[in-house]
Amino acid sequence: MKNFVVKTLANAAALAVAIWLVDNITLTGDSTGKKALTLILVALLFGVVNFIVKPVVKFLSFPLFILTLGLITFVINALMLLLTSWLAGKLDLNFHVEGFWTALLGGLIISIVSWALNVVLPDDKD
Repeated sequence: MKNFVVKTLANAAALAVAIWLVDNITLTGDSTGKKALTLILVALLFGVVNFIVKPVVKFLSFPLFILTLGLITFVINALMLLLTSWLAGKLDLNFHVEGFWTALLGGLIISIVSWALNVVLPDDKD
């Protein structure tokens, strides 16, 4: 359970950095508290998308991994961010990613921040 909370908070922090750095990734809300709650819910949604959908997409695109020497990972991360944005809209969460190139940059930022946080934060496996 502790690992789940840590990973969700790391996702929320990575999403917050992407929202801060990229103009076309937006999180709107009436108050700071509502924005924070929305960010946590979007982080949970992003975690679920990455847990359920991403492995299937990676498996089906395995030949592209070999062909592109793994660079297709950036495209898959962008697609997962776009899917999260679409699902957030369906769930009435005020999170939006505008366009593929924005998602590609946002996915890159989220990957870097998540990696850095996973290096620093404790893990149950240690």
